[in-house]
Amino acid sequence: MIREFDFGITKEGKIAKRYVLENSKGTQIEVSNFGALVLSIKLYDKSNIKRDIVLGFANVEDYYNTSTGFGAYVGRNANRIKDAFVTIEGIQYQLDANDNGNNLHSGYDRSHCKLYDAKCGENESGSFVEFFRISPHMEQGFPGNLKQTIRYILTEQNEFQIEYDMISDQTTVVNPTNHTYFNLNGHDSGTILEHEMEVWSDGFLETDEKLTPTGKIINVEGTPMDFREVKSVGRDILSNYQPLLIANGYDHNYIFKNDSKMKKMATLYGTQSRIAMTVYSDLCGLQIYSGNFLNGEIGKNKVIYEKRSGICFETQFYPNACNEPTFPSSILKAGKKYQSKTIYEFEVK
Repeated sequence: MIREFDFGITKEGKIAKRYVLENSKGTQIEVSNFGALVLSIKLYDKSNIKRDIVLGFANVEDYYNTSTGFGAYVGRNANRIKDAFVTIEGIQYQLDANDNGNNLHSGYDRSHCKLYDAKCGENESGSFVEFFRISPHMEQGFPGNLKQTIRYILTEQNEFQIEYDMISDQTTVVNPTNHTYFNLNGHDSGTILEHEMEVWSDGFLETDEKLTPTGKIINVEGTPMDFREVKSVGRDILSNYQPLLIANGYDHNYIFKNDSKMKKMATLYGTQSRIAMTVYSDLCGLQIYSGNFLNGEIGKNKVIYEKRSGICFETQFYPNACNEPTFPSSILKAGKKYQSKTIYEFEVK
């Protein structure tokens, strides 16, 4: 079942819509054609209390005035590009240097402040809302007219599926992600430090002082980055370990096989709600960000989001994959399709 409501007015004077997908279990996912945003995810916990488990704002206006990326579709490129330039087929393209001299999440002209065409429907997986927009040539500094389709699906198995389908008329960078902040005890429940987490990865990317990869992969063995066995997010987050000190917590890309096959990447468990989430993707990287720079933003229901009130699981190519020759490349050839899928699966334990 899908219901449509008005969400607000954009700066261009257009009406933004919100769409509520609901399955037979009462799980609801609310998204918007403004920014292809994920506004809320509501499901019943172990005590049959319905909880909204993602951070966000109540109004369209608030999404313009934030760098948090709450619920955002991030395109064309997620994460950091070193020194804010990319060389494609011998041509250097200068990008916004919006993060310590680097380009972060494609610069100032963010994809989550654009209005997308929307199509609602049902398929064999469940209810879906599909958002479409053409990012014109040189928008955000990237070449090519990029056709972007972002499809959000809610299944009867309590899976939130995200499918990306993109094609460009020129060779360009394509590395989208979703930047939803999760708090499985409820968006209004405080920090995620007591959440239990598991990550099925043996390595993560070393970064420099500006959080861009050096090209080196560090084995997690014997480090605070090791989540191959379940532990709380907060157990080691304050360790005297250089990668954690540089990032002010977890803000690191865990690596997986680049085989385009669906794989289990991570699980998160809310110890109060007993809601569990498992992340699957066919991509090779997972950026885990523990909300280190949240700083008192006022969200839905006037909830104040302090540091580490939510955690992101951003499936993607590695940061700076468009420039680093040792990484799987995020360069998409002209006329070739980019397709990818990520699944957030919810259950109560």
